[in-house]
Amino acid sequence: MTAIRQFIQGLRTFTMDVTHGFMEVIHNGFALFGLAVMFACITLAARPDLREAGERQLIGWLQTRQIALRGMEVQADAVDRATAANPQDLPKKQAAVAYWLSKKYRVAPEPISALVVEAFDIGKRTGLDPTLLLAVMAVESGFNPFAQSSVGAQGLMQVLTRVHSEKYDGFGGNMAAFDPLTNLRVGATILKDYIHRSGSIEAGLRQYVGAINLADDSGYTAKVMAEYTRLNLVSKGQSVPLSTPQAIPVMAPAESASPPAAPAGKISS
Repeated sequence: MTAIRQFIQGLRTFTMDVTHGFMEVIHNGFALFGLAVMFACITLAARPDLREAGERQLIGWLQTRQIALRGMEVQADAVDRATAANPQDLPKKQAAVAYWLSKKYRVAPEPISALVVEAFDIGKRTGLDPTLLLAVMAVESGFNPFAQSSVGAQGLMQVLTRVHSEKYDGFGGNMAAFDPLTNLRVGATILKDYIHRSGSIEAGLRQYVGAINLADDSGYTAKVMAEYTRLNLVSKGQSVPLSTPQAIPVMAPAESASPPAAPAGKISS
């Protein structure tokens, strides 16, 4: 019995020694790891170049992993470049217009919402009715930001980029014509100028389409004014069918204090 007890006691001692040694190794390991992390942080703080190099390597590794897993390159900031907004976050009037346009023109409500918000912001700055801007976009491009006419009018507002290229200088150049918000801002600036110089919305629209000196504008002005009327009713909370009968009266053009001026040249088709 004495030998068995001594064996058991020795086994317990051995086990305790091993456990104690293992815990010491873990403790020392964590301490060394903590010191290594601390020194690494100090080094990175003192050497921004090393930190940037490490970040680039880490980002490169993560992108490589994502490509391997998903079969495509992933860019986390892509959502920031998207022209989109949640229609549920819009004021009631703007949301109603966005949903109506989305259904009629069969485009997603999120990008339409971003355009509606921008149109209302431009309206405040320029004095133009935002629903007029939206009506022009609807007739000109059907809300296709990449549309191009046979004469080279481009984007949502179908601006002739070659004629108004200087207006894109502040946006980085002519390629900005295909950025929806930029095209809207440039087109709104041109339209405001034409309405002011020609004396009315209808005359401004005729000048915008390049028909100020023509007997017929192929129904362009009537189409824009009809859509303008419908969008105004929608913004006021009225129920407007997507296909509205022609009997709905068209809004009377707002007169400007300025007398009619000579056409400034065709900007869209």
